[in-house]
Amino acid sequence: MSSAEDENLRLICNKMSYIQWWFFVRKDIVMFSDFEPTWVPVLLENSGGVLPSVRSPITDGQLLDAYSETVSGAATNVAPAVVNIQSKNPAVGRRGEGGGSGFFIAPDGFILTNSHVVHGAQSIEVTLHDARTFSATLIGDDPDTDLAVIRIDAAQLPFLPFADSKQLRVGQIAIAIGSPYGFQQTVTAGVVSALGRSMRAQSGRLMDDIIQTDAALNPGNSGGPLVNSSGKVIGVNTAVILPAQGLCFAIAANTAQLVAAWLIRDGKIRRSYLGLAGQNTTIHPRLVRHHKLSNNQGILVAGIEPDGPARQSGLAEGDIIIAFKEAPLSSIDDLHRVLVGKEIGIKSNITVIRGVEMVELSVIPQELPRH
Repeated sequence: MSSAEDENLRLICNKMSYIQWWFFVRKDIVMFSDFEPTWVPVLLENSGGVLPSVRSPITDGQLLDAYSETVSGAATNVAPAVVNIQSKNPAVGRRGEGGGSGFFIAPDGFILTNSHVVHGAQSIEVTLHDARTFSATLIGDDPDTDLAVIRIDAAQLPFLPFADSKQLRVGQIAIAIGSPYGFQQTVTAGVVSALGRSMRAQSGRLMDDIIQTDAALNPGNSGGPLVNSSGKVIGVNTAVILPAQGLCFAIAANTAQLVAAWLIRDGKIRRSYLGLAGQNTTIHPRLVRHHKLSNNQGILVAGIEPDGPARQSGLAEGDIIIAFKEAPLSSIDDLHRVLVGKEIGIKSNITVIRGVEMVELSVIPQELPRH
């Protein structure tokens, strides 16, 4: 073998030895790093690498800035769809003048607001975010849920989408926006304080699925939207308890969306009725045990309309209603909940306590007349 061939063989052996050394050293580094984390920064530093930075804790100021940006951004996006509403009924003088807020739910001029803002109004005037003024027409009004839909003659308007109010959680950010007395929109922010509240409408019916929030409702903000951090409607502002601090309420978005759809389609909400006057009562413990009832509350029939469904079914004064379509009833509010529009004209079973006996009757609810 020549001297040149010897030199090439020596170089090849040296390179193979270096590769084997590098492999074993790197393998050791990986193995050591698995068991000794403190070695890693030293090895990285020796290898010329850049050490990863440690994230500094978020300050209170940064958190407040983020909260402020969230509220401000949502308000900016929602404001163009919020309107001021002024209603008048000259027949009752100054008592017939009122106002509130509302918001567009469709680009072709449909506005959702509170029933008490426009109920009985002879004329309705709407002022938009850009100061344009329109006369509005009442499309539908439902005092039992304190919701109403009006419409202006305009198109391509900004409108607000609804969120699923069933996904709400206590503590979630809630932003109330309104346009009171024709001034620029007002914004208040807080959190969802409670869910599933109930309260009375002006008609006397119980409204369910009410959202309680500590976002203050300024005067004139009734009918305005309650939105989440992304600007979607989670409720319609409806009431505030004046003697209390921070007790404000809104109709849940799912209820508002359903009612608005019916009002736009039919101009009203169809509800059924039985034609009776009743009151909550307590059933005697002996009757509860004898009939093995699930509760001791019922509805005492105190009066019956002459030609109403209750009279035709055979119900009599003094009967105690305990079930409708086999669903237990314990109060007038329970009866209102089951008497929905789909029951109109449908024969249903109603269970009563008459004297000491349990009696099954058949009743056909009729549509509740409009007042």
